Amino acid sequence: MATTTIDIDTELSAVNNILGAIGQSPLTTLNFDNPEVSFIYNLLRDANVDTQAEGWHFNTEKHVKYTPDTNGKIAIGNDILSMDVHDNHIRRNYNLVRRNGFLYDKQDHTDVFTVDSIDLDVVRLYNFEDLPTVFRRFITYRASAAAATQLVANPNLVRLLTNQAGLARAALQEYECNQGDHNMFGFPDDTAYQTYQPWRNLRR
Repeated sequence: MATTTIDIDTELSAVNNILGAIGQSPLTTLNFDNPEVSFIYNLLRDANVDTQAEGWHFNTEKHVKYTPDTNGKIAIGNDILSMDVHDNHIRRNYNLVRRNGFLYDKQDHTDVFTVDSIDLDVVRLYNFEDLPTVFRRFITYRASAAAATQLVANPNLVRLLTNQAGLARAALQEYECNQGDHNMFGFPDDTAYQTYQPWRNLRR
């Protein structure tokens, strides 16, 4: 029995969705020699980066161990959107930023570290196709609204696409809450808290 593969929300399909939203014909390939296609793709890329930079459950990792190289430097790749020392709000031993591709300590004014390793909490940038579906949809709608604002003089279309992005944002927030299991107490990973459940008293 043959399996059915549904290929949706690729960069090509996202660009075509944006083009369709502003009344343009779809593409078979991404041709960056076309200035309009290049502009639309840049809007999609910017919306992707801006959305992921907020830091979500799927692209945030805690306790990522970084080890200095033989020169005492710690390289930070371009896929890292933000980072901080784990629990740095409690123990402020460092004040770290990314500078010239390496970790830099503003507190000691150096990018050379003598420790064995440093645990960082990082927000990573992932390729568009590797994102959860709700994120890809929201990013596409967000870029569509930006394209309509900059390329089409139609305030009604901009309003429609902005509302569509708002609905997609709501679905994204629901996904985030379900996946992240967030709570007001901020319990760390590998811990749990059983809340009071009144129905247990009624069961007695």
